[in-house]
Amino acid sequence: MIDQLIEFRHELHKKPELSGREFVTASMVSDFLKSFNPHTMYNNQGGAGLAAVYKYEKPGPTIVIRCELDALPIIEKNDIDYRSTIEGVSHKCGHDGHMAMVAGMAPWLENNEKGKGNVLLLFQPSEENGRGAEAILESEIFKDWYPDYFIALHNLPGIPLHQVVCKKGVFSASVRSVIIKLTGLQSHASTPELGINPTSSVAGIISSIEALNQVDKSSSGFKIITPIYIHVGEKAYGISPAHAELHFTMRTWTEDEMRILCNEVVSIVENISSTNKLSHNIEWLEVFPSSVNSDYGYDLVERSAEKLNVEFREIDFPLIFGEDFGHYSQKYSCVLYGLGAGEKSFPLHHPDYDFPDEIIETGMNMYQNFLLELWNDCEDA
Repeated sequence: MIDQLIEFRHELHKKPELSGREFVTASMVSDFLKSFNPHTMYNNQGGAGLAAVYKYEKPGPTIVIRCELDALPIIEKNDIDYRSTIEGVSHKCGHDGHMAMVAGMAPWLENNEKGKGNVLLLFQPSEENGRGAEAILESEIFKDWYPDYFIALHNLPGIPLHQVVCKKGVFSASVRSVIIKLTGLQSHASTPELGINPTSSVAGIISSIEALNQVDKSSSGFKIITPIYIHVGEKAYGISPAHAELHFTMRTWTEDEMRILCNEVVSIVENISSTNKLSHNIEWLEVFPSSVNSDYGYDLVERSAEKLNVEFREIDFPLIFGEDFGHYSQKYSCVLYGLGAGEKSFPLHHPDYDFPDEIIETGMNMYQNFLLELWNDCEDA
């Protein structure tokens, strides 16, 4: 079965699709799952999302195992025989491997005599732009089913191969992006005093926002604000410009800290704009709430790793990257953990990154043992 899943992962890798366009990928996954007779199948959920439901006669919880469908707008550089066939698009976050792990659960679940309650294998679209989880939560799936637990993993380059890492409470940062637009008054470049040029305001906003950074991970006020894009005026040397646009991405550990940071950014923009007689517009986008692990979910992951004799490590600080799994943890009991992709692996989103096939079996075994531990706890309750 592992060889079949590796081949399936390679087929998915050849045909990557961007967020919101994952319909071929979803069709490939759906065809694979149908061979293992789920009780119910959902397709076209929240876009291209799909879920396979395995329902058991014995009473028990409803557990969702979630992975992602989408790829990234990155040109693949590595020379592999299953290289991306879609120009400029590739699986550089390992979602192809995550899908293979979760799809590989289907034959194990099909006739599992220990099964209780319901297990949903969820393949979520649009994780990379932060829109998929919200769309899935509004879909038909969760009008029909109320989950007791969500579980997911993410492969982590830089962590020893197969090592499992987790953390109680916040596991991944709260992340959101902002677009700030400023509008003044255009004039001839020879008479800038007759216009309102936003350039000095741009400089003031950048320096004021930069001063908000607190990069010490141990600080309760930890926050990172990264300038992403800045544009002022045009290459027209006789014109003093009227328009400017700035983009930032912001990271904190918690949602409360993110709300405080957002208010600080708004205050800076309002004050500088008012002082310099500019109008302004602020747009928030790509919202990734922090993923918060339940204590029980953490315990199940630790127990599962111990049963498998897999190295387990509790990390000191949350992961700094965003994960829209956080939308689920705002509503349900959740656990998200990391699975080592190797210390020599290229980083996520690097053109040479490739998901390591060796961890597909480890990931599946972790999911299986998580379920077994949870089902056993149901018997003891």
